[in-house]
Amino acid sequence: MASHLVRLEPLARELYRETVRRALNEDVRDGDITTDATVPPAQQARGVFVVKSDCVIAGLDVAFEAFRQLDPHVRVAPLRHDGDACRAGEEIGDLVGSARALLIGERTALNFLQRLSGIATRARRFVDASGGRITILDTRKTTPTLRVLEKYAVRAGGGTNHRAGLFDAVLIKENHIHLAGGVRQAVERCRAHSPGVPIEVEAETLGEFEEALAADVDVILLDNMSTTDIRRAVARTRGRTKIEISGSVTLERLPELAATGADFVSIGALTHSAPAVDISFEIEPL
Repeated sequence: MASHLVRLEPLARELYRETVRRALNEDVRDGDITTDATVPPAQQARGVFVVKSDCVIAGLDVAFEAFRQLDPHVRVAPLRHDGDACRAGEEIGDLVGSARALLIGERTALNFLQRLSGIATRARRFVDASGGRITILDTRKTTPTLRVLEKYAVRAGGGTNHRAGLFDAVLIKENHIHLAGGVRQAVERCRAHSPGVPIEVEAETLGEFEEALAADVDVILLDNMSTTDIRRAVARTRGRTKIEISGSVTLERLPELAATGADFVSIGALTHSAPAVDISFEIEPL
């Protein structure tokens, strides 16, 4: 995994504060009966996050937020930063505070950190496999209510975000086309409804691609097409429109797809099936 620098804008705390609060409430509710019984209220402790496998980190501040909500006086010290490629055994974050808070927040913090680091790690692998020849995009296939965090994790891995939701971009898909009566009709309605907004159209065949090309749209998404047909579509555009590839995209196939000349490749697996990274939280009394 390449260890290249990712210029990453940090997430504003207000984007995840309430999400973390809900996650803690789901786990703690009226209190941690085990910790309350075994750990004195005044006990202080130190906790350290340690990665157990090579990975790209994402979500460290989100993990810290879990402890901040339980102990406003907790002292946190990031030892690595989101977007960093880390080796197994590295310490990535250090905390000192209430022992009860560290114990109670451990699972919630790790759930966020492991999940988001898993997405960042997978995104980095696809970015590395692309060789810089095609832009790696995510999709809307995210965990409900966690999209802003998961798309942030894609950026931490070096990927690029596609539309945030249904509200910020036009993407005319198969069902829109059927209901509108055709590609041309769907495109005309979108132009009339949202003037100036770029329009992307999904095509599953070269025939549908030709219809989208004739409609003079900004991006054509080639869905589950063969590499041969993708090359034909790219050659036909002659720079008139951008081409996005989607469907059946694997790490093994990515170099071949990157060589077609397409502009983008969108990959739902970046978010919907990224495995969690193995990270531990080790606590010792002070």
